[in-house]
Amino acid sequence: MAGAAAVVAVPVTAAEPPGPTPPVDPTPPVDPPPRAGARTAVPPSHGADRPRPLYVGTYTSAEGGGAGVGLAEYDPATGRITGTGTLTGVPDPSYLAVHPDGRTLYAVDEREDGAVTAVRLADRKVLGARSTGGAAPCHLSVHPGGRWLLSAGYQSGSVAVHPIDGSGALGERTDLVTHTTPAPGPGQQGPHAHQFLTAPDGGHVLAVDLGTDTVYSYRLDADRGTLTEVARAHTRPGAGPRHLTFHPGGRHAYLANEVDDTAAVCAYDPATGRLTIGDPLPTGSSGGTNYPAQFLVTANGSYAFLANRGHNSIARYAVEDAGARLRLLGTVPVAGDFPRQIAFSPDGRLLFAANQRSGTVSVFHVDAGSGALRLAGEPFASPVAVCALPL
Repeated sequence: MAGAAAVVAVPVTAAEPPGPTPPVDPTPPVDPPPRAGARTAVPPSHGADRPRPLYVGTYTSAEGGGAGVGLAEYDPATGRITGTGTLTGVPDPSYLAVHPDGRTLYAVDEREDGAVTAVRLADRKVLGARSTGGAAPCHLSVHPGGRWLLSAGYQSGSVAVHPIDGSGALGERTDLVTHTTPAPGPGQQGPHAHQFLTAPDGGHVLAVDLGTDTVYSYRLDADRGTLTEVARAHTRPGAGPRHLTFHPGGRHAYLANEVDDTAAVCAYDPATGRLTIGDPLPTGSSGGTNYPAQFLVTANGSYAFLANRGHNSIARYAVEDAGARLRLLGTVPVAGDFPRQIAFSPDGRLLFAANQRSGTVSVFHVDAGSGALRLAGEPFASPVAVCALPL
């Protein structure tokens, strides 16, 4: 575990007066009640000691890429992964998400004519694709209420909303917003929306745009699926924000800045949706060429992890002051090349890293008490692995 300790304090927003940070509310945000006819969560069919499903995203159009979504199983005790096949019929599924009820898988089709695809997991039937209205969608997420799919188009710098019906299938797009201001940051030719996610309050959705150095906050109309912009947060010029992850307390978040190789602690006001971005924080990359990719935060809010592409490591941070500070503990080699995405197993005991250039998925045991990571055997080979989704 190498790397000097570093601490960055979060700025205080107008909605959060100066003073000690309030204690974290241990009660998680409550989603609105399901609409009439909505599906309910399916009880897990796997025992705690039985293999669980893992889905791996790839680029089908890349040289040496996969033929679709990789299918695998993992042992929740050992972390060992076993391949079980491929789900074909989904082009360039570079990012994956699952419906809250566990019945439907969603994938981006990261192509010029961007689309999002729904797959019923019970029989792996492709339920159809819908156009995003943008180019090269690279991220998607399901609103916690299960009614809306959010996607971000990298090449077009746009975000889209699609309705989800009772079967899990997608309807026609209900909204599309293209980021036209501010002007692109240094070295950028235009907007590049890289992530679209829901804040813990459930009413606001945030779009992280690498090209404009901006995080846009929108209010989502839960009935119509439309977006209304309510705030913007700007990084320093040329930071290139890529990925945002919220602390369980709901008032702080952590931002990975891809271009200038930094991270930042952010304050968040649930009442207004306003994000305030703090000062640059080291990633543990030691000054070499590195592109931070994605943050994770443990369910208890005690530790955060950042995937470093180039340095090929996972940075470990202690979370302090109820989420308002990150202290760099060091880095752990990822045992692969270019970790583009990381994810926890549902119980939080395993961390999966999808390594794009080595075509592997590394698995680590997570120590809940210390935040230590321990590699769980040899990485699993999977062509151009860019997303790992354990269920």
